[in-house]
Amino acid sequence: MNYSFEYIDIILLAMIAGFIFLRLRGILGKRTGHEENLSSSFVQEDIPKKVKKVVNQENFDENAKKEFLSGAKIAYETIITSFSSGNIKAIKTLLDKKVLNEFNEAIKDRIEKKLISETTFIGINSAKIKEHNQLNNMLEVSVDFVSEIISCIRDKDKKIISGDPEKIKKVYDTWKFSRDIRSENPNWLIIDTQA
Repeated sequence: MNYSFEYIDIILLAMIAGFIFLRLRGILGKRTGHEENLSSSFVQEDIPKKVKKVVNQENFDENAKKEFLSGAKIAYETIITSFSSGNIKAIKTLLDKKVLNEFNEAIKDRIEKKLISETTFIGINSAKIKEHNQLNNMLEVSVDFVSEIISCIRDKDKKIISGDPEKIKKVYDTWKFSRDIRSENPNWLIIDTQA
């Protein structure tokens, strides 16, 4: 029997393992316990806190309007789709109490009548600020939305009562948003919806 090749294999593998160990030690270094604290070796800079800009009637400029409309579009789509599916919890924080109660009543009415709302939100064609004004500490902004939606309402037997599941229709809405300018909360509340 020839065992000499087995010993050569073991010696060769040990040499490869030793080579890898030495390369890793050379690259990573070895820990001696006397390393300096890296965080203290860098200059610590105080990061200035972002100054919160209070939005009010006077400084509701073009940039503020653009930022507002961006958020309003997201809120509009979220509210339309959540209301259609009956998921009022998802939009509760975006609605004023009066509007929340109206939405709750409409959803309860739909459930009692065993109606199913099917809505596919296609997109927003335009969103324009109609007017904005400040009443005491409340800034109110009215927005005209033009969107495209596919919607229909079916009864419990899946028969279409209104709408068309194949047809895209243009929807014209005017929503009024409100925000307390003293509040730390950046969210606006929908206080009125008109179709």
